[in-house]
Amino acid sequence: MDGDNQTIVTEFLLLGLSGRSEQEDVLFGLFLGMYLVTIIGNLLIVLAITGDSHLHTPMYFFLANLSCVDICFSSVTIPKMLVNHILGSKSISYVECMTQIYFFITFINMDGFLLSVMAYDRYVAICCPLHYTMIMKLRLCILLVAASWVITNLHALLHTILMVQLIFCFDNTVHHFFCDPYAILKLSCSDTSINDLVVFTVGGMIFLMPFTCIILSYAYILSNVLKLPSAHGIRKALSTCGSHLTVVSLFYGTILGVYMRPSSSYSIQDTVATVIFTVVTPLVNPFIYSLRNHDMKRALRKLISYSRTRKF
Repeated sequence: MDGDNQTIVTEFLLLGLSGRSEQEDVLFGLFLGMYLVTIIGNLLIVLAITGDSHLHTPMYFFLANLSCVDICFSSVTIPKMLVNHILGSKSISYVECMTQIYFFITFINMDGFLLSVMAYDRYVAICCPLHYTMIMKLRLCILLVAASWVITNLHALLHTILMVQLIFCFDNTVHHFFCDPYAILKLSCSDTSINDLVVFTVGGMIFLMPFTCIILSYAYILSNVLKLPSAHGIRKALSTCGSHLTVVSLFYGTILGVYMRPSSSYSIQDTVATVIFTVVTPLVNPFIYSLRNHDMKRALRKLISYSRTRKF
């Protein structure tokens, strides 16, 4: 590489999802609307769960944590894009970019770990109902969430440390609306084989741990449900898992397609796919978990009724 083509990169240019200004205006309105709905929807879930004593159970404890993570996950990427559009800028500083990568990796993995913990909770509730309260104690719930935070932060720290060791050349344009790790890796002049190796080994392990837990939990659930004598019993058992399975499919389906490949194969199509789990999944989670859940509907109505009473 010629010396003229190398420089100390102090910022990156986020080109967004479209290079056309008229399309960017439409995307700004769309992303702003989705971000506000995401924040309000997930915040309502948290308030409804904390304000209703009937929902102080392990399942809703994990759901409240998932909603908090989704709020943080959306806030890592979308606000910077919105602010840049308002200011007419596309730049993000090197430090901001590395910080964004760290929290992006933390929250995306935290989503996966929480989904796996929720799957385990459903396994215990359906396969070991008589021992559910003895197994899923508050201490265990807190321990599972705390352990997930420790693992995901250490994993994000490892990737970020490796990222800051790389040298970036004159080309600092990122074909994305945020600092996606794969998109940033493609800009490096350095050898990224170690980064790719860590993604496939450590990253693969971090991905497979919760994913395997989900698969095994639902395998045991399915084997136990099929032993039930009545179709009504089967429907009732599976109804408690439907919302969770929908979110898991949406979340893991896109991640498998985007990140379980070398960074060199990252394309514009992958950029669009990341919108699903960075923007769409946190947006639809509150609707998926509340619209099909009678307890959540009751808690939300109670919360709204209480807010109106306080107002008047």
